Amino acid sequence: MLQKIPTNWAEVPIGEILKYRDEQVVFDDMTEYITITVKRRHGGLEAREKLFGSDIKTKKQYRLHRGTFIISRVQCWHAAFAIVPDDIPENMIASQNYDQFEISPIVDNRFFWWLSHSPQFIETVRSSASGVVIEKLVFNRDAWLQKTLPIPPLDEQRRIVKHVELISAKIDLAKKLRQESVKETTILGFKAFDKVLEGSKYETKSLQTLLSEPLQNGLSIPKSGIGEHGVLFAKVGIVNSGTMNPKETKRVDMDLPSNSTFWMRPGDIFISRGNSLELVGRAAIYHGIPETCAFPDLLIRIRVDKSLLDPQYLIYYLQTVSARKYIETQASGTSPSMKKVSQPKLEKMPIPVPSLDEQRRIVAYLDSVQARLASLRELQSATGEELSALLPSVLDRAFKGEL
Repeated sequence: MLQKIPTNWAEVPIGEILKYRDEQVVFDDMTEYITITVKRRHGGLEAREKLFGSDIKTKKQYRLHRGTFIISRVQCWHAAFAIVPDDIPENMIASQNYDQFEISPIVDNRFFWWLSHSPQFIETVRSSASGVVIEKLVFNRDAWLQKTLPIPPLDEQRRIVKHVELISAKIDLAKKLRQESVKETTILGFKAFDKVLEGSKYETKSLQTLLSEPLQNGLSIPKSGIGEHGVLFAKVGIVNSGTMNPKETKRVDMDLPSNSTFWMRPGDIFISRGNSLELVGRAAIYHGIPETCAFPDLLIRIRVDKSLLDPQYLIYYLQTVSARKYIETQASGTSPSMKKVSQPKLEKMPIPVPSLDEQRRIVAYLDSVQARLASLRELQSATGEELSALLPSVLDRAFKGEL
């Protein structure tokens, strides 16, 4: 079906809306410059690094100008474009991987920015890129500037902007409320664990006394070995959610004997010994990926004595406030993104140990809580997808003259 555009909207070549600007920088070796990157999906422009002119190896760089439209030539498929902010420093530059354009006075800057978010605009960009693989498509500026877009009069542009920004604000508010509800759902889960497992009504024992065999660190994997074939290995993030995430795996080009102790076995517990502070010590039970999988050195395998401890009970206890407090106070490391907890410290961790029957009753109750929370998360996820799809739909209508 042909797109219906109001009769007072002219089809204007993009080359009349945007004027290519290529002011190449003449470097002063002793002056410091700021290079930039433009993030995907309208993520905006951000500083990349500061370099003196003498340190910049690729000399074909361009000066950025406030209020111009900039597009990544190599990430154009992913909507990596932005309007240069008014508060950028004068020494900010862009490489030859970016094209920069002045926006014509016939187009309101805010209108053009919202237009660049629309499906119609993104399609003009994508159809002007060439190459075999999406990740390596290159933007063809000359071909793009010859394409046309329907542009209404300035008064209509400003009316559309006002309407779109009002709807956008409401969508942002809805997203914020949804994010808060997701956080509340997570907190609710932790509160359920604490309510059942808090206090000193159960005798505590060190984890070491509850093991069927010693703890074991995983295998150190050389980065050079990561590829598309070979052994399937878990990533440290496989345990982050408290259940195994099969997407958090990678291939390593190596052989591992069938009798290796580094294979993950169904029923084994794995705990992260290294991660950010909020994620170190997260644990999950392995039930199969479904294929055989090995574990890396940032995971520790725990095999408990099942006559003393229910494995799922331990997983739930590790998510309580008291367990998290113990792990976070025992974790060490100078980097905020990599805190580590050692085997000896985990072995000394105090665990409240009721009878096995009581442990199973607790697990059954918390399983039911988790099932209800999972249903709530599914609803939240569906709502998030609907909200994400809403703005492109609104913009599609807006730039067809339907708002």
